[in-house]
Parts: sequence; structure tokens; C-alpha cells
Amino acid sequence: MRSETERFSRVLLIGFMASGKSTVGRELARLLDWDFVDFDAEIERRSGIGIPEIFARHGEPTFRRLEHEIGLEHLARDRVVLASGGGWAVAPGRLDEVPPETLVVWLKVGPATAVARARLDGVARPLLEGPDPVASAFALSRERESAYARARLHLDGEAASPHLLAETIAGEVRGPAG
Repeated sequence: MRSETERFSRVLLIGFMASGKSTVGRELARLLDWDFVDFDAEIERRSGIGIPEIFARHGEPTFRRLEHEIGLEHLARDRVVLASGGGWAVAPGRLDEVPPETLVVWLKVGPATAVARARLDGVARPLLEGPDPVASAFALSRERESAYARARLHLDGEAASPHLLAETIAGEVRGPAG
């Protein structure tokens, strides 16, 4: 349950892969003294295998089902910051399931930045496999943009530090001072 000073019960971060959802989410949870759940990390924890292996062994539909289950479970909680997977918000009806007291935030980054960050973090991204990951990212980003744009708050994930982004979101959660 949210406190009298909080306008929202939870925060859901959406956006393209490597947009900073996990990094900003952890910082935001620290600032608010809330819990933090990263959908991808939770899927890996529960399944006991990495996401690339889930894709390889069981396919994308299995991954998306697990992602949906994690989302439903944690969207029922209060005082939690959620970092969804890049494709979570795109599934039909997914954003319609988000409770109204949830602040949905789109962390926006360009596809080239996303690919560069994904390469730096060393995490395999099954949807970017192929000869031209930047072109794949551009196409995928274009497909997903209309879903991401449904977020209440849009923040430029390239123009500000994770800490500044988290402070901005925390300000929205807390509402106007005074």
C-alpha cells in the first residue's frame, strides 16, 4: 500500500533492450526504499538457466509466457520497482493489465545505442543474432515504439545518468512537495 506522500504504488520500467531499465530500476528502488524485480533475472532464477538457453531449448513463446507470469505476479505487489524485458510491453493486452496506480516509464534509447550497450554488458541477446544486429535493432525498435509510447512518462535514457533518471522518476512517485 502506498503512503500518503506517494502518488503511485509501483513503478514499471519499459523500453528497448539495454535501455537502462535494470540499472535505473535498482537505483530508483534504493531511492524509494522499495523492492526491485528485474523480469529477466527472475526468469533465470526460477528456470535455473539463462535466457539465451531458454530461447534455444524452448523457444521465444516459452520465454514470453514466463515473462507474462512474472509480470502478473509482481504487478500485484506494492512498493516495488519493476524492470520488464524489452518485449514485455509489446504483447497484445499486456499494458492493459497494468494496475492504474502504476507509474509506467519508457526509458528511450536509440537502437544503435542499445546494441552498443548490449555488446558492452556481454549479455547474449537472442533477438539480435544475425549478420547486422543494428539493422535488426532498428526494425525491432520501430515495431515496439507504439507500445512503449503508451507509458505515462517518457525519459531520454541517453541524455541523463541512471541516477538522474531515477531521481526524476522518484519525484513523480512522490508528487509535488509540500
